[in-house]
Amino acid sequence: MADVGVRPARRADAAAVADIQVRAWRHAYRDLLPAGVLDEVTAPAAREVWRERWTDAVTSPPGPRHRLLAAVSSDLVVGFAAHGPAEDDPDRDPAVTAELLTLLVDPAHVGAGHGSRLLAATVDLLREDGFTTVITWVFERDEVLRAFLGSAGWAPDGTARDLDMGQPVRQIRLHTDISPPDRPAFLGQP
Repeated sequence: MADVGVRPARRADAAAVADIQVRAWRHAYRDLLPAGVLDEVTAPAAREVWRERWTDAVTSPPGPRHRLLAAVSSDLVVGFAAHGPAEDDPDRDPAVTAELLTLLVDPAHVGAGHGSRLLAATVDLLREDGFTTVITWVFERDEVLRAFLGSAGWAPDGTARDLDMGQPVRQIRLHTDISPPDRPAFLGQP
């Protein structure tokens, strides 16, 4: 079996992360986004912008609770996840609510457990940082991502928004409770 795991992303990973993002979007969003929009956000010029943004995410994140993680297999980056405080949702307290900004696995490596490892590592770090809830925005019609997150305990919270992509594209917000499990009582002590 290949050596697999999750680690903090490095500056040298930014190009691989941008490439994975483009390939994953082309694969997963081909039936969810207008073709012109998808072409624009996955074009070579856009890929370069994404590479610069992921480099910045590693070298100068907005804060200490913003992280970019890389899933690796035999030293090859095969997926990534980014998270930080839920600062853009006014109905959420960013002190205790985090946002999973993205979680993508290279289409050639889907089904090997990389997404699950990224999600577990993300939750572990968020708990360490004192978060108790995580939210994420997903395309309403993205049944694959919704099923993956649903199998890990995520559910819609009733909030939705429409993105203007030349035509409205609906997103729904999912959430999950990541509060640490209660400690068992030993010998009558709480």
